[in-house]
Amino acid sequence: MGIKIDRDKCVLCEACVASCPNGALSSGDEICIDEEKCILCGACVNNCPMEAITLEKEQAAADEGSSGIWVAVQQQDGRPIPAALELIHKARELADIKKCTVTAVCPGKGSGFEKELIEAGADEVIFCISENMADSDDDAYARILIPLIKERNPETVLFSATILGRSAAPRIAAKLGTGLTADCTALSIEPDTGLLAQTRPALGGNLMATILCPGTRPQMATIRPGIFPAPFPDETRTGKAEYLRAGDTTGRGFEIISAEAKKESGGISDAEVLLVAGRGIGSARNLKKVFELAELMGAKVGVSRPLIDMGWAEYPHQVGQTGATVAPKLLISLGVSGAIQHLAGMGGAKTVVAVNTDEAAPITRQADHVIHMDCVEFVDELTRSFKERKEL
Repeated sequence: MGIKIDRDKCVLCEACVASCPNGALSSGDEICIDEEKCILCGACVNNCPMEAITLEKEQAAADEGSSGIWVAVQQQDGRPIPAALELIHKARELADIKKCTVTAVCPGKGSGFEKELIEAGADEVIFCISENMADSDDDAYARILIPLIKERNPETVLFSATILGRSAAPRIAAKLGTGLTADCTALSIEPDTGLLAQTRPALGGNLMATILCPGTRPQMATIRPGIFPAPFPDETRTGKAEYLRAGDTTGRGFEIISAEAKKESGGISDAEVLLVAGRGIGSARNLKKVFELAELMGAKVGVSRPLIDMGWAEYPHQVGQTGATVAPKLLISLGVSGAIQHLAGMGGAKTVVAVNTDEAAPITRQADHVIHMDCVEFVDELTRSFKERKEL
């Protein structure tokens, strides 16, 4: 990848020199490029009136012996967590484009669940068995994966952005001397280069940045659970499993005596039907109506961040970049405008119904169905309807 100048087209007008934000271009008998200063921003390309400058992107070919896309599988009580299956399913989509394989790597105590991972999209499963490894032991998780990645040289390694993944992935990337994109909300393959395009919220969530890693391998990213849909098992798929002994993973200076999963009152991440209230709900009193409706529907309640800031709801109910990532079968949005941070947390929803009086609200562009009416009136009408059905 680099800046190329067509000397036959260049007329030394110096428009490119003036446009370079990093002072990487200078003029003399010809335009010169300081490659150490050049950040490949493309400003000179856009400002050259003679179209004499191009930004060439080189195909980032995987090194010889690359084993395609790896998914680091986190275990809980000897089983893969749901987020790992979601990630394998997405990796399968990417691998089909790249024409490469998907490998699920499973450090931990558990083994023997290769069929589940293969049906989700893996071609190969590697069990790195460590009988004394705790599920939450991020240090052991990293120490098992680092030498294996160095030995087998995958092109891409993906992690779930759980507490374990967020802790282990950065230290693995640092040891491997490669980059890491954290908390991605989308993954794709860039058509021109074949690179993994990793998209995440940036600048406080005010825009979405797509990040490429052209120079080092493996490409690495953590992806928030619930961003991608859970896979439908494909029982026709076949693959292979490999069993490795990870050995003793203790010795980091402390011992995990016990671990207990935290139970939060919201519990919205796994909801199949979710009512999400925004500022348009108007008051804490009206929010109670949403909870009443949710109980009648067998649904759960989420809220946008302003309602948390105003003290109307507790943090476990927050949907968005700094809250929970949700992927319900049905999400009914009530008076939510749809800031980019909020939309980033609900991208996995199968069907979205937006109830809003503002026809220009961003949420309406993301919704499958839009109802232009007051959200409180909508809640009252739907509550009345469910109560009447219950009485019959």
